Amino acid sequence: MDEILLNQKQVDALIQHSEKAGISESCAMLLGTHNDQQWNVKEVFLTRNAHEDSKTSFIIHPEELLQGYQLAEKKRLELVGIFHSHPDSAASPSNFDKKFMKVNGDVPWIIFSGINMDLRAFILEKDMEGEKEIKIKVMERHFFQ
Repeated sequence: MDEILLNQKQVDALIQHSEKAGISESCAMLLGTHNDQQWNVKEVFLTRNAHEDSKTSFIIHPEELLQGYQLAEKKRLELVGIFHSHPDSAASPSNFDKKFMKVNGDVPWIIFSGINMDLRAFILEKDMEGEKEIKIKVMERHFFQ
């Protein structure tokens, strides 16, 4: 079963980042390790939304994207997830999200809804045509980090 592991402190940081962004979508890189069907988040790298229409879309600022990959390399981690918020809609991939999920391939997208405070994760199907929801498992920090 596919799942992404986070601890409560990481979840809280992502939700607070979303709340601070207000009506704009927030975004972050999730760094960690990946094996077969499990993505283990070790580091949350909060980023700015550089998209012109930040209320309905997001783009991680290019400088921060580079910094995130450099941090991953330094800590011997990899990109294991992309986070963003939907301040005024459900925690489901939009058509824009689906388009960019294809660029990132085997990386889960975690979406937070500002409407109902829902946090959900999705990954592309193997045929790269559809997406499926995967489990978010919130662990105590000492169990896996």
